[in-house]
Amino acid sequence: MGGFDWMKKRGNTHAPADGPALANIPEHVAIIMDGNGRWARERGLPRVAGHRSGMAAVKRIAIAASDLGIRILTMYAFSTENWKRPKDEVDFLMKLPGQFLSQELDELMANNVQVRMMGWKEGLPDHTLAAVEEAVNRTRDNTGLILNFALNYGGRKELLQGIRQIAEQVRDGMLSVDDITEERFSGELLTGGLPDPDLLIRTSGEQRISNFMLWQIAYSELAFVDVYWPDFTVEHFHEVIAQFQMRNRRFGAV
Repeated sequence: MGGFDWMKKRGNTHAPADGPALANIPEHVAIIMDGNGRWARERGLPRVAGHRSGMAAVKRIAIAASDLGIRILTMYAFSTENWKRPKDEVDFLMKLPGQFLSQELDELMANNVQVRMMGWKEGLPDHTLAAVEEAVNRTRDNTGLILNFALNYGGRKELLQGIRQIAEQVRDGMLSVDDITEERFSGELLTGGLPDPDLLIRTSGEQRISNFMLWQIAYSELAFVDVYWPDFTVEHFHEVIAQFQMRNRRFGAV
């Protein structure tokens, strides 16, 4: 599969045809891309076929997010728990970042997209890490859509790491207990410097958070879509965004 057209560069404010209005567009959308394996099983295909089709869905939803002017798109690509899957499936999943980024990196650069990784490098194969680091380094100065891949990521591990880092600063006299605020703690997390997600989408019909961004989604709007990730279309995405636009976000107030 070759490169794809990102349809709209940052700064274009025209609404896409048949898409939601551009008022009240979420700044940060996070997606739990679920259902690849079940999609494949229902078609009598190996699970890896579902993951391959899921990669195509990443492309079209990234295009749609860029087209709407969404600033950050965080995609849950591989969790710390996914290492428990069969080795052949894990090996295939570890090849996908390299395939996606090698095919699309020139287009990402041309359209001012910045690639980030949120997760732990330890344990990742060298070829996976090399592909991600090349994309992160080459796109570092881009100022358009932030395409943030959660790779080898787990929310509880992230919280524990943040707690340990805060504790070490207190132990070393760099921080007092009274100075520990929500903002200070947020800065110790892997999303430090990014706003929390306005909207979390999970595909496949499952209604769980699955250890994803446990601190950051405290006030995110949640959307559970009964469609497997490979079948999640731009139209589905637009519908979820339109529903988000109609919600009254009170953040605990009346």
